[in-house]
Amino acid sequence: MDVTQYRATEAEHLRTADLLRLVPKVATTALDVGARDGHFSKLLADSGWAVTALDLDVPSISHPKVECVQGDITDLKFPDNSFDLVFCTEVLEHIPPQVLDRACAELSRVSSKVVLVGVPYRQDLRAGRTTCFTCGKPNPPWGHLSSFDEARLVGLFPRLTPREVSLVGKVGPGTNWLSAVLMDHAGNPYGNYDQDEPCIHCGSALKTPPERTPLQRVSTRIAYWMNSLQRPLFSPHANWIHMLFETAPQA
Repeated sequence: MDVTQYRATEAEHLRTADLLRLVPKVATTALDVGARDGHFSKLLADSGWAVTALDLDVPSISHPKVECVQGDITDLKFPDNSFDLVFCTEVLEHIPPQVLDRACAELSRVSSKVVLVGVPYRQDLRAGRTTCFTCGKPNPPWGHLSSFDEARLVGLFPRLTPREVSLVGKVGPGTNWLSAVLMDHAGNPYGNYDQDEPCIHCGSALKTPPERTPLQRVSTRIAYWMNSLQRPLFSPHANWIHMLFETAPQA
């Protein structure tokens, strides 16, 4: 699915609407971390914010109130308290766990008022895995390296005070350890191989899986059957968690 199709989905409309609802009404300066195609940078700018759009490569965003810069979330080149709003969605799940605390500390440091974070909620990183057929190792879906819930996010921003938490969308149950092992053996044929994110191990682009062997087909069927059996036992949960932090407790 390309970006245009993705932005047009109902799930993305719900996510976007909820994030904009959480954005403070008084528009001043904002940092959009991981701006990519500029979707949220432009929405914030249209609402009156003076936006700095940051990504690993300089974003290409044409808007009079958006300044595009190159940067690294773990080492932001801005003074303390530079922005009233630090906006960071679809980013933290891609950050290597060993530097995730540092990234969140940087988001906290450059915010003078609020930080708004959006990440997948309680994602089962075993479900929908891919296999890199260059190095042979399994990959989490979409290059997501961490799973988050309320407590995890609060722990990542110890200097800030949570002001509002919002759970958005709905996703079904994940998988189980045995089905995940069987799918790995089968080469994870149902993973998202058209994703932009490369292999997290060797950096190669993910390729369409080769034809499965008869034994791999059996493994796939057993894994699928086991997941179908467990599905009625678990309730769906939210797809996304959005959390608004402020730099100091409200009076």
